[in-house]
Amino acid sequence: MNKTIRRASVFSLLLVFALLVRATWVQFYDGQALADNDKNRRKTIAQYAYPLGDIIVGGEAVTGSEKTGGGSDLKYKRTYKDGSLYSAVTGFTSQVYGSTQLEALYQDVLDGSDNQLKNPVDTVTGKHAAPGDVVTTIDPAVQKAASKALGDKKGAAVAIDPQTGKILGMVSSPSYDPSEISGSGSSDAKAWKKLSDDEDVPTLNRALKQALPPGSTFKLVVAAAALEDGLYSSVDDRTDSPNPYLLPGTSTYLKNESASAPCEDATIRTALQYSCNNVFGKMAVELGQDKVRAMAEKFGFDDKKQDVPVRAAESVYPTGMDKAQTALSAIGQFDVTATPLQMAMVSATIANGGEQASPHMVSEVTNADGDAVKSYPDSDSDRVIGESTASQLQSAMETVVTKGTGTNARISGATVGGKTGTAQHGENNSQTPYAWFTSYAKDDASGEKVAVAVVVEQSNAARSEVSGNGLAAPIAKAMMAAALQD
Repeated sequence: MNKTIRRASVFSLLLVFALLVRATWVQFYDGQALADNDKNRRKTIAQYAYPLGDIIVGGEAVTGSEKTGGGSDLKYKRTYKDGSLYSAVTGFTSQVYGSTQLEALYQDVLDGSDNQLKNPVDTVTGKHAAPGDVVTTIDPAVQKAASKALGDKKGAAVAIDPQTGKILGMVSSPSYDPSEISGSGSSDAKAWKKLSDDEDVPTLNRALKQALPPGSTFKLVVAAAALEDGLYSSVDDRTDSPNPYLLPGTSTYLKNESASAPCEDATIRTALQYSCNNVFGKMAVELGQDKVRAMAEKFGFDDKKQDVPVRAAESVYPTGMDKAQTALSAIGQFDVTATPLQMAMVSATIANGGEQASPHMVSEVTNADGDAVKSYPDSDSDRVIGESTASQLQSAMETVVTKGTGTNARISGATVGGKTGTAQHGENNSQTPYAWFTSYAKDDASGEKVAVAVVVEQSNAARSEVSGNGLAAPIAKAMMAAALQD
Protein backbone atom coordinates (compact mmCIF):
# COMPACT_ATOMS: atom_id res chain seq x y z
CA MET A 1 0.00 0.00 0.00
CA ASN A 2 1.16 3.47 -0.82
CA LYS A 3 2.77 5.04 2.29
CA THR A 4 0.69 8.22 1.94
CA ILE A 5 -2.54 6.23 1.67
CA ARG A 6 -1.51 4.06 4.63
CA ARG A 7 -0.83 7.09 6.81
CA ALA A 8 -4.11 8.68 5.78
CA SER A 9 -5.95 5.46 6.63
CA VAL A 10 -4.35 5.21 10.09
CA PHE A 11 -5.11 8.86 10.78
CA SER A 12 -8.74 8.36 9.71
CA LEU A 13 -9.06 5.31 11.97
CA LEU A 14 -7.67 7.33 14.88
CA LEU A 15 -10.23 10.05 14.21
CA VAL A 16 -13.04 7.48 14.17
CA PHE A 17 -11.72 5.95 17.41
CA ALA A 18 -11.55 9.39 19.03
CA LEU A 19 -15.15 10.08 17.99
CA LEU A 20 -16.26 6.75 19.48
CA VAL A 21 -14.45 7.49 22.73
CA ARG A 22 -15.98 10.96 22.89
CA ALA A 23 -19.46 9.66 22.13
CA THR A 24 -19.12 7.00 24.83
CA TRP A 25 -17.87 9.60 27.32
CA VAL A 26 -20.77 11.96 26.60
CA GLN A 27 -23.33 9.16 26.80
CA PHE A 28 -22.17 7.51 30.01
CA TYR A 29 -20.42 10.29 31.95
CA ASP A 30 -21.33 13.74 30.71
CA GLY A 31 -24.82 12.44 30.00
CA GLN A 32 -25.42 11.64 33.64
CA ALA A 33 -23.94 14.96 34.72
CA LEU A 34 -26.22 16.78 32.29
CA ALA A 35 -29.21 14.78 33.48
CA ASP A 36 -28.43 15.72 37.07
CA ASN A 37 -27.87 19.40 36.32
CA ASP A 38 -30.47 21.59 38.03
CA LYS A 39 -30.73 23.71 34.87
CA ASN A 40 -31.73 20.70 32.77
CA ARG A 41 -35.37 21.26 31.81
CA ARG A 42 -35.93 17.53 31.39
CA LYS A 43 -35.01 16.97 35.03
CA THR A 44 -37.59 19.53 36.14
CA ILE A 45 -40.21 18.02 33.83
CA ALA A 46 -39.52 14.55 35.29
CA GLN A 47 -39.66 15.88 38.85
CA TYR A 48 -43.10 17.40 38.37
CA ALA A 49 -44.54 14.73 36.06
CA TYR A 50 -46.27 13.00 38.98
CA PRO A 51 -47.64 14.02 42.38
CA LEU A 52 -44.88 14.40 44.95
CA GLY A 53 -44.61 12.51 48.21
CA ASP A 54 -45.33 14.35 51.42
CA ILE A 55 -43.69 15.75 54.53
CA ILE A 56 -45.53 14.48 57.59
CA VAL A 57 -46.10 16.34 60.87
CA GLY A 58 -48.02 14.74 63.71
CA GLY A 59 -49.23 11.93 61.44
CA GLU A 60 -50.66 14.30 58.82
CA ALA A 61 -49.26 15.65 55.56
CA VAL A 62 -48.43 19.34 55.56
CA THR A 63 -47.64 19.19 51.85
CA GLY A 64 -49.54 18.06 48.76
CA SER A 65 -49.60 18.26 44.96
CA GLU A 66 -52.08 19.64 42.45
CA LYS A 67 -52.38 19.56 38.67
CA THR A 68 -51.14 22.69 36.95
CA GLY A 69 -53.37 22.49 33.86
CA GLY A 70 -53.05 24.85 30.92
CA GLY A 71 -50.99 22.47 28.81
CA SER A 72 -47.84 22.97 30.88
CA ASP A 73 -45.15 20.31 30.56
CA LEU A 74 -44.85 20.60 34.37
CA LYS A 75 -47.94 18.57 35.21
CA TYR A 76 -47.98 19.00 38.99
CA LYS A 77 -46.86 21.60 41.49
CA ARG A 78 -46.29 21.48 45.23
CA THR A 79 -48.94 22.71 47.66
CA TYR A 80 -48.61 23.41 51.39
CA LYS A 81 -51.03 23.19 54.30
CA ASP A 82 -50.35 25.95 56.85
CA GLY A 83 -47.31 26.82 54.76
CA SER A 84 -46.14 29.78 56.81
CA LEU A 85 -46.43 27.75 60.02
CA TYR A 86 -44.16 24.96 58.81
CA SER A 87 -41.88 26.70 56.31
CA ALA A 88 -38.93 26.59 58.74
CA VAL A 89 -39.33 22.81 58.75
CA THR A 90 -40.23 21.97 55.16
CA GLY A 91 -38.40 24.67 53.22
CA PHE A 92 -39.83 25.05 49.72
CA THR A 93 -39.75 23.34 46.35
CA SER A 94 -40.47 25.42 43.28
CA GLN A 95 -40.73 24.69 39.58
CA VAL A 96 -38.55 27.75 38.97
CA TYR A 97 -36.57 28.59 42.11
CA GLY A 98 -35.34 25.17 43.23
CA SER A 99 -35.68 23.57 46.65
CA THR A 100 -34.49 24.11 50.21
CA GLN A 101 -34.32 22.26 53.53
CA LEU A 102 -36.23 18.94 53.76
CA GLU A 103 -37.69 19.47 50.29
CA ALA A 104 -34.15 19.62 48.89
CA LEU A 105 -32.52 16.96 51.05
CA TYR A 106 -35.20 14.38 50.27
CA GLN A 107 -36.04 15.44 46.72
CA ASP A 108 -35.29 11.98 45.29
CA VAL A 109 -37.59 10.35 47.82
CA LEU A 110 -40.37 12.85 47.32
CA ASP A 111 -40.31 12.69 43.51
CA GLY A 112 -39.95 8.88 43.40
CA SER A 113 -36.51 8.74 41.78
CA ASP A 114 -34.74 7.26 44.83
CA ASN A 115 -33.63 3.69 44.07
CA GLN A 116 -34.75 2.58 47.55
CA LEU A 117 -38.35 3.06 46.40
CA LYS A 118 -38.03 0.87 43.32
CA ASN A 119 -38.72 -2.86 43.15
CA PRO A 120 -36.58 -5.10 40.89
CA VAL A 121 -39.03 -4.80 37.99
CA ASP A 122 -39.05 -1.00 38.22
CA THR A 123 -35.25 -0.99 38.20
CA VAL A 124 -35.09 -3.08 35.00
CA THR A 125 -37.93 -1.36 33.14
CA GLY A 126 -37.16 2.15 34.35
CA LYS A 127 -40.76 2.57 35.52
CA HIS A 128 -41.40 5.54 37.80
CA ALA A 129 -41.75 4.44 41.41
CA ALA A 130 -44.46 5.78 43.68
CA PRO A 131 -42.96 8.60 45.78
CA GLY A 132 -42.11 8.23 49.45
CA ASP A 133 -42.83 10.41 52.47
CA VAL A 134 -40.64 12.13 55.05
CA VAL A 135 -41.88 11.75 58.63
CA THR A 136 -40.78 14.51 61.00
CA THR A 137 -40.48 14.69 64.79
CA ILE A 138 -42.33 18.02 64.95
CA ASP A 139 -45.20 18.29 67.45
CA PRO A 140 -48.00 20.42 65.91
CA ALA A 141 -49.04 21.75 69.32
CA VAL A 142 -45.55 23.02 70.09
CA GLN A 143 -45.18 24.48 66.60
CA LYS A 144 -48.49 26.35 66.82
CA ALA A 145 -47.75 27.63 70.33
CA ALA A 146 -44.36 28.93 69.21
CA SER A 147 -45.75 30.65 66.12
CA LYS A 148 -48.57 32.29 68.06
CA ALA A 149 -46.31 33.47 70.89
CA LEU A 150 -43.62 34.80 68.55
CA GLY A 151 -46.27 36.57 66.48
CA ASP A 152 -44.90 39.37 64.32
CA LYS A 153 -41.68 39.68 66.29
CA LYS A 154 -38.50 39.05 64.30
CA GLY A 155 -36.74 36.02 65.74
CA ALA A 156 -36.75 32.25 66.13
CA ALA A 157 -37.36 29.43 68.57
CA VAL A 158 -36.48 25.74 68.93
CA ALA A 159 -37.83 23.04 71.26
CA ILE A 160 -36.02 19.72 71.86
CA ASP A 161 -36.80 16.55 73.78
CA PRO A 162 -33.65 16.34 75.97
CA GLN A 163 -33.73 12.54 76.27
CA THR A 164 -34.15 11.68 72.59
CA GLY A 165 -32.90 14.74 70.71
CA LYS A 166 -36.16 15.00 68.78
CA ILE A 167 -36.87 18.54 67.61
CA LEU A 168 -40.46 19.18 68.67
CA GLY A 169 -40.85 22.69 67.32
CA MET A 170 -38.92 25.10 65.12
CA VAL A 171 -40.18 28.51 64.01
CA SER A 172 -38.62 31.48 62.29
CA SER A 173 -40.18 34.92 61.91
CA PRO A 174 -40.95 36.60 59.61
CA SER A 175 -42.18 33.55 57.76
CA TYR A 176 -43.56 32.97 54.26
CA ASP A 177 -45.96 30.64 52.44
CA PRO A 178 -44.05 28.28 50.12
CA SER A 179 -47.24 27.72 48.09
CA GLU A 180 -46.91 31.22 46.68
CA ILE A 181 -43.64 30.40 44.89
CA SER A 182 -44.11 26.72 44.03
CA GLY A 183 -45.38 27.25 40.49
CA SER A 184 -44.06 28.97 37.38
CA GLY A 185 -46.69 31.65 36.79
CA SER A 186 -46.54 35.41 37.03
CA SER A 187 -47.97 35.41 40.55
CA ASP A 188 -45.13 33.13 41.66
CA ALA A 189 -42.57 35.45 40.09
CA LYS A 190 -44.16 38.43 41.83
CA ALA A 191 -44.15 36.63 45.19
CA TRP A 192 -40.52 35.58 44.70
CA LYS A 193 -39.45 39.15 43.94
CA LYS A 194 -41.23 40.36 47.07
CA LEU A 195 -39.42 37.75 49.17
CA SER A 196 -36.08 38.50 47.53
CA ASP A 197 -36.44 42.24 48.11
CA ASP A 198 -37.45 41.86 51.77
CA GLU A 199 -34.57 43.01 54.00
CA ASP A 200 -35.75 40.66 56.76
CA VAL A 201 -35.21 37.63 54.45
CA PRO A 202 -38.31 35.56 55.32
CA THR A 203 -36.85 32.49 53.59
CA LEU A 204 -33.96 32.42 56.09
CA ASN A 205 -34.44 29.80 58.80
CA ARG A 206 -33.25 31.84 61.75
CA ALA A 207 -33.55 28.88 64.11
CA LEU A 208 -30.82 26.97 62.26
CA LYS A 209 -29.10 29.30 59.86
CA GLN A 210 -28.46 32.49 61.82
CA ALA A 211 -25.88 32.61 64.61
CA LEU A 212 -26.03 35.72 66.81
CA PRO A 213 -24.33 36.85 70.03
CA PRO A 214 -26.05 34.74 72.72
CA GLY A 215 -25.55 37.25 75.50
CA SER A 216 -25.82 36.02 79.07
CA THR A 217 -27.27 32.63 78.08
CA PHE A 218 -23.63 31.69 77.38
CA LYS A 219 -22.90 32.05 81.10
CA LEU A 220 -24.26 28.52 81.50
CA VAL A 221 -21.32 27.23 79.46
CA VAL A 222 -18.81 29.18 81.57
CA ALA A 223 -20.44 27.96 84.79
CA ALA A 224 -20.22 24.37 83.53
CA ALA A 225 -16.53 24.84 82.72
CA ALA A 226 -15.82 26.25 86.20
CA LEU A 227 -17.57 23.39 87.97
CA GLU A 228 -16.04 20.67 85.77
CA ASP A 229 -12.57 22.18 86.14
CA GLY A 230 -12.89 22.37 89.93
CA LEU A 231 -12.44 26.15 90.02
CA TYR A 232 -15.53 26.00 92.22
CA SER A 233 -16.94 22.86 93.78
CA SER A 234 -20.49 24.12 94.14
CA VAL A 235 -22.84 26.70 92.69
CA ASP A 236 -23.11 27.99 96.27
CA ASP A 237 -19.39 28.67 96.78
CA ARG A 238 -18.65 32.37 96.99
CA THR A 239 -16.44 33.66 94.19
CA ASP A 240 -13.72 36.28 94.32
CA SER A 241 -15.44 38.79 92.01
CA PRO A 242 -15.00 42.55 92.43
CA ASN A 243 -17.95 44.64 91.25
CA PRO A 244 -17.43 46.20 88.78
CA TYR A 245 -14.66 44.07 87.27
CA LEU A 246 -11.72 45.83 85.64
CA LEU A 247 -11.02 44.15 82.30
CA PRO A 248 -7.37 42.99 82.34
CA GLY A 249 -4.97 45.29 80.49
CA THR A 250 -7.57 48.04 80.09
CA SER A 251 -9.13 50.93 81.96
CA THR A 252 -12.63 49.63 81.19
CA TYR A 253 -14.88 48.16 83.84
CA LEU A 254 -17.29 45.31 83.19
CA LYS A 255 -20.50 46.44 84.86
CA ASN A 256 -23.86 44.84 85.56
CA GLU A 257 -27.30 45.77 84.29
CA SER A 258 -28.47 46.54 87.81
CA ALA A 259 -26.17 48.47 90.13
CA SER A 260 -28.11 47.20 93.14
CA ALA A 261 -27.75 43.48 92.30
CA PRO A 262 -25.71 41.55 94.91
CA CYS A 263 -22.97 40.64 92.43
CA GLU A 264 -19.81 41.32 94.44
CA ASP A 265 -18.18 37.96 95.27
CA ALA A 266 -21.50 36.32 94.34
CA THR A 267 -21.96 32.56 94.12
CA ILE A 268 -22.65 31.00 90.74
CA ARG A 269 -26.29 30.56 91.78
CA THR A 270 -26.66 34.25 92.63
CA ALA A 271 -24.64 35.28 89.57
CA LEU A 272 -27.02 33.35 87.31
CA GLN A 273 -30.05 34.61 89.24
CA TYR A 274 -29.07 38.25 88.75
CA SER A 275 -26.99 37.69 85.58
CA CYS A 276 -23.81 39.16 87.10
CA ASN A 277 -21.35 40.06 84.34
CA ASN A 278 -18.47 40.69 86.74
CA VAL A 279 -18.57 37.14 88.13
CA PHE A 280 -18.49 35.35 84.79
CA GLY A 281 -16.04 37.76 83.17
CA LYS A 282 -13.49 37.13 85.90
CA MET A 283 -14.31 33.41 85.93
CA ALA A 284 -13.49 33.05 82.24
CA VAL A 285 -10.18 34.87 82.69
CA GLU A 286 -9.28 32.57 85.59
CA LEU A 287 -10.18 29.48 83.55
CA GLY A 288 -8.52 30.76 80.39
CA GLN A 289 -10.04 30.79 76.95
CA ASP A 290 -8.86 27.25 76.09
CA LYS A 291 -10.85 25.66 78.91
CA VAL A 292 -13.93 27.71 78.12
CA ARG A 293 -13.61 26.79 74.43
CA ALA A 294 -13.20 23.10 75.26
CA MET A 295 -16.45 23.18 77.21
CA ALA A 296 -18.23 25.16 74.49
CA GLU A 297 -17.15 22.62 71.89
CA LYS A 298 -18.42 19.74 74.04
CA PHE A 299 -21.82 21.43 73.98
CA GLY A 300 -21.64 21.74 70.17
CA PHE A 301 -19.94 25.04 69.38
CA ASP A 302 -17.43 25.20 66.50
CA ASP A 303 -19.12 22.28 64.74
CA LYS A 304 -19.12 23.05 61.01
CA LYS A 305 -21.23 19.99 60.15
CA GLN A 306 -24.18 20.07 62.52
CA ASP A 307 -26.94 18.33 60.56
CA VAL A 308 -30.48 17.83 61.84
CA PRO A 309 -30.54 16.72 58.92
CA VAL A 310 -30.62 20.29 57.53
CA ARG A 311 -27.14 21.79 57.98
CA ALA A 312 -27.13 24.37 60.79
CA ALA A 313 -24.88 27.40 60.82
CA GLU A 314 -21.76 27.05 62.94
CA SER A 315 -21.98 28.45 66.47
CA VAL A 316 -18.59 29.94 67.27
CA TYR A 317 -16.40 30.41 70.31
CA PRO A 318 -13.50 32.56 69.06
CA THR A 319 -9.76 31.97 69.25
CA GLY A 320 -6.76 34.23 69.77
CA MET A 321 -8.35 36.48 72.38
CA ASP A 322 -6.57 38.53 75.02
CA LYS A 323 -7.79 38.42 78.62
CA ALA A 324 -10.18 41.33 78.25
CA GLN A 325 -11.77 39.73 75.20
CA THR A 326 -11.96 36.41 77.02
CA ALA A 327 -13.89 38.16 79.80
CA LEU A 328 -16.32 39.62 77.28
CA SER A 329 -16.75 36.22 75.65
CA ALA A 330 -17.99 34.89 79.00
CA ILE A 331 -21.10 37.03 78.76
CA GLY A 332 -21.80 35.97 75.18
CA GLN A 333 -20.29 39.04 73.55
CA PHE A 334 -17.09 39.82 71.63
CA ASP A 335 -17.13 37.30 68.73
CA VAL A 336 -19.20 34.55 70.36
CA THR A 337 -22.17 33.50 68.22
CA ALA A 338 -24.85 30.85 68.62
CA THR A 339 -27.96 29.64 66.85
CA PRO A 340 -31.19 29.08 68.78
CA LEU A 341 -30.64 25.37 68.09
CA GLN A 342 -27.27 25.51 69.85
CA MET A 343 -28.60 27.26 72.95
CA ALA A 344 -31.50 24.79 73.12
CA MET A 345 -28.87 22.03 73.08
CA VAL A 346 -27.14 23.61 76.09
CA SER A 347 -30.33 23.56 78.17
CA ALA A 348 -31.27 20.09 76.89
CA THR A 349 -27.90 18.69 77.94
CA ILE A 350 -28.18 20.16 81.44
CA ALA A 351 -31.77 18.90 81.76
CA ASN A 352 -30.69 15.42 80.65
CA GLY A 353 -28.18 15.00 83.47
CA GLY A 354 -25.20 16.15 81.43
CA GLU A 355 -25.72 13.84 78.43
CA GLN A 356 -26.44 15.26 74.99
CA ALA A 357 -28.64 13.48 72.46
CA SER A 358 -28.03 14.64 68.89
CA PRO A 359 -30.92 16.85 67.74
CA HIS A 360 -32.88 15.63 64.72
CA MET A 361 -36.22 16.46 63.09
CA VAL A 362 -36.77 13.45 60.82
CA SER A 363 -37.74 10.08 62.30
CA GLU A 364 -38.07 8.01 59.12
CA VAL A 365 -38.50 7.92 55.37
CA THR A 366 -41.28 5.66 54.11
CA ASN A 367 -42.35 4.24 50.76
CA ALA A 368 -45.84 4.55 49.26
CA ASP A 369 -47.04 1.64 51.41
CA GLY A 370 -45.91 3.35 54.60
CA ASP A 371 -43.01 0.96 55.18
CA ALA A 372 -39.81 2.54 56.45
CA VAL A 373 -36.98 2.51 53.90
CA LYS A 374 -34.75 4.49 56.25
CA SER A 375 -35.10 5.17 59.96
CA TYR A 376 -33.45 7.73 62.18
CA PRO A 377 -33.67 6.24 65.67
CA ASP A 378 -33.05 8.30 68.76
CA SER A 379 -29.29 8.60 69.00
CA ASP A 380 -27.03 7.51 71.79
CA SER A 381 -26.13 10.31 74.16
CA ASP A 382 -22.65 11.74 74.62
CA ARG A 383 -21.49 12.75 78.09
CA VAL A 384 -20.78 16.50 78.13
CA ILE A 385 -20.70 17.31 81.84
CA GLY A 386 -20.90 15.18 84.97
CA GLU A 387 -24.19 14.38 86.66
CA SER A 388 -23.22 16.45 89.70
CA THR A 389 -22.46 19.49 87.55
CA ALA A 390 -25.74 19.08 85.66
CA SER A 391 -27.68 18.74 88.90
CA GLN A 392 -26.13 21.87 90.35
CA LEU A 393 -26.77 23.87 87.18
CA GLN A 394 -30.38 22.67 87.15
CA SER A 395 -30.78 23.93 90.71
CA ALA A 396 -29.27 27.32 89.82
CA MET A 397 -31.36 27.65 86.65
CA GLU A 398 -34.49 26.89 88.65
CA THR A 399 -33.57 29.73 91.00
CA VAL A 400 -33.41 32.03 87.96
CA VAL A 401 -37.05 31.19 87.19
CA THR A 402 -38.47 31.08 90.69
CA LYS A 403 -36.97 34.34 91.92
CA GLY A 404 -34.48 35.69 89.40
CA THR A 405 -34.50 37.25 85.95
CA GLY A 406 -36.62 34.51 84.33
CA THR A 407 -39.88 34.56 86.29
CA ASN A 408 -42.02 34.90 83.16
CA ALA A 409 -41.22 31.26 82.28
CA ARG A 410 -42.88 29.73 85.35
CA ILE A 411 -45.38 26.94 84.59
CA SER A 412 -47.85 25.54 87.11
CA GLY A 413 -47.26 21.84 87.73
CA ALA A 414 -43.77 21.87 86.23
CA THR A 415 -40.24 22.55 87.40
CA VAL A 416 -38.66 25.13 85.11
CA GLY A 417 -35.04 26.22 84.85
CA GLY A 418 -33.80 28.95 82.57
CA LYS A 419 -31.34 31.69 81.74
CA THR A 420 -32.00 35.09 80.24
CA GLY A 421 -29.77 37.00 77.88
CA THR A 422 -29.70 40.47 76.37
CA ALA A 423 -26.99 40.70 73.71
CA GLN A 424 -25.58 43.97 72.43
CA HIS A 425 -26.25 44.71 68.78
CA GLY A 426 -24.40 47.14 66.56
CA GLU A 427 -21.39 49.35 67.20
CA ASN A 428 -21.43 50.60 70.79
CA ASN A 429 -24.78 48.78 71.17
CA SER A 430 -26.36 51.38 68.89
CA GLN A 431 -29.11 49.05 67.64
CA THR A 432 -31.87 47.22 69.48
CA PRO A 433 -30.36 44.42 71.61
CA TYR A 434 -31.21 40.77 71.04
CA ALA A 435 -33.43 39.21 73.72
CA TRP A 436 -32.60 35.56 74.53
CA PHE A 437 -34.03 32.89 76.77
CA THR A 438 -32.95 29.26 77.07
CA SER A 439 -34.70 26.86 79.41
CA TYR A 440 -36.06 23.43 80.23
CA ALA A 441 -39.22 22.22 81.94
CA LYS A 442 -39.99 18.97 83.71
CA ASP A 443 -43.56 17.85 84.33
CA ASP A 444 -43.87 17.25 88.07
CA ALA A 445 -46.25 14.34 87.57
CA SER A 446 -44.96 12.47 84.52
CA GLY A 447 -41.30 13.51 84.55
CA GLU A 448 -41.52 14.41 80.86
CA LYS A 449 -38.99 17.05 79.81
CA VAL A 450 -38.56 19.66 77.10
CA ALA A 451 -35.80 22.20 76.39
CA VAL A 452 -36.23 25.46 74.50
CA ALA A 453 -34.25 28.42 73.20
CA VAL A 454 -35.75 31.66 71.91
CA VAL A 455 -34.21 34.77 70.39
CA VAL A 456 -36.13 37.94 69.60
CA GLU A 457 -34.15 40.15 67.25
CA GLN A 458 -36.69 42.92 66.88
CA SER A 459 -40.10 43.75 68.34
CA ASN A 460 -42.32 46.72 68.91
CA ALA A 461 -41.09 47.06 72.48
CA ALA A 462 -39.24 50.18 73.57
CA ARG A 463 -35.50 49.73 73.86
CA SER A 464 -35.70 50.02 77.66
CA GLU A 465 -38.18 47.12 77.73
CA VAL A 466 -36.03 44.71 75.70
CA SER A 467 -35.03 41.78 77.90
CA GLY A 468 -34.90 38.03 77.80
CA ASN A 469 -37.51 37.78 80.53
CA GLY A 470 -39.84 40.32 79.00
CA LEU A 471 -39.75 39.22 75.34
CA ALA A 472 -38.30 35.72 75.01
CA ALA A 473 -39.35 33.93 78.21
CA PRO A 474 -43.10 34.07 77.50
CA ILE A 475 -42.49 32.43 74.11
CA ALA A 476 -40.43 29.68 75.75
CA LYS A 477 -43.14 29.20 78.36
CA ALA A 478 -45.81 28.73 75.68
CA MET A 479 -43.72 26.13 73.87
CA MET A 480 -42.80 24.21 77.03
CA ALA A 481 -46.40 24.17 78.26
CA ALA A 482 -47.59 22.86 74.89
CA ALA A 483 -44.97 20.10 74.89
CA LEU A 484 -45.80 18.93 78.41
CA GLN A 485 -49.56 19.03 77.92
CA ASP A 486 -49.53 17.14 74.63
